[in-house]
Amino acid sequence: MKSLRLRGVIAVALISWITCAGVMAQTAVKLTLSEAEDIAVKNQPQLAAAQLTARAAEMVQTEVGSSRLPIFSAGISGADASKDARIGAGGLNNPLILSRGATGVTINQLLFDFGRINSLVKSARYSAEAFQQTAEATRERVLLQVDSAYFVALRAQAVLKVAEQTIAARQAVADQVEALRASGLKSGLDVSVANYNVAEAKLLRAKSDNDVKAAFADLSAALGSQEEQTFDLAEESLPTIDLPDQSELIKEALSKRPDLHALQFARDAAYQNVKAEKMLKLPSVSALWSAGWVPFGDSSRIPNTYNAAGFSISIPIFNGRLYKAREAEAEFKARAVEQNLKDAENRVTRDVRIAWLSLNTAYERIGLSAQLLSKAREALDLAQERYNLGLSSIVELSQAQLNVTIAEIESANARYEYQLQRAILKYQTASQ
Repeated sequence: MKSLRLRGVIAVALISWITCAGVMAQTAVKLTLSEAEDIAVKNQPQLAAAQLTARAAEMVQTEVGSSRLPIFSAGISGADASKDARIGAGGLNNPLILSRGATGVTINQLLFDFGRINSLVKSARYSAEAFQQTAEATRERVLLQVDSAYFVALRAQAVLKVAEQTIAARQAVADQVEALRASGLKSGLDVSVANYNVAEAKLLRAKSDNDVKAAFADLSAALGSQEEQTFDLAEESLPTIDLPDQSELIKEALSKRPDLHALQFARDAAYQNVKAEKMLKLPSVSALWSAGWVPFGDSSRIPNTYNAAGFSISIPIFNGRLYKAREAEAEFKARAVEQNLKDAENRVTRDVRIAWLSLNTAYERIGLSAQLLSKAREALDLAQERYNLGLSSIVELSQAQLNVTIAEIESANARYEYQLQRAILKYQTASQ
């Protein structure tokens, strides 16, 4: 009897090796969770895009602030005209055109605008901070994607291992039943049920094998790679659960979440833009200085050098209510961003509570699934003994085998679900 069971185990192991040959054909990449996170931070294109967008936003502050600095420009011009030539059409004036060649420098400087440019610079600075926080939020999200894909892959591998062990165990029973039928001790019905159980286990293995490949594909994408890879993932130790109250975690999340910081900076930028739009209705003062040299021309009417300075005051009077509409638009947008911030804070509060509850439930499932597995194995041992003694049918033994398989899968799910929920809570509270 034992020799038949041993041959069954060897046969199933050989079949499992052949089935998994496609996965083992590639060299498995050894990977720990921390290594996976480091690779993702370096390679993830969505994180790189967010960081580049943040750097681009930093340039806007310089662009806007350039209006406060003097503008230097140089020019060279020349003209060749007939005597006393004037423009006769194309304008309301008839300027005199003089033959000449000239060079010059012009400096234009904004003197006073009631602080409008300063408000625009502050708005640009807050916007840049918002994009920087958005990049940090993207980094946190990338780490969560990696952690999730990592633990899902470990769970899929654990379930695949359960499926292979189930095939071995059921094949051994099928070989045992076949030997008993040959001896006239069992019926053909027992053989059919035992073979059905083996086929069912093989179906579970096929699905589990596909789940492993899909999990590896997700993990490769989370690492920022397009290549098909297989992984040799290191197990992560189960951390003990020691959580503060929900209220403490919510306070931590509201004070540390980068996506909330991004909205806060966006709100500040919007209100600075409102101030700038209000100042459009006020005058602005600019100064202008121009000087140059005229190397050739009509010296009687054009001196060899020129030098002039002046200032201009621009006073808006009427523009079809354009400035009023721009101010109202900026005000509405600022209030909208403020409401978006409140909504985001409400969602973060909800998500932290749910993550806290899910983590506690997942931790309880570990102990409960361990008890379930222990009882299922005890029941299987009893069912096996009863079947060997002829006190029960193959149906009872099959049900006991099924219960063990379900309990083993539940135990694997509970372990990795706990680790996954812990990663989600770390993300929700910005504790990465």
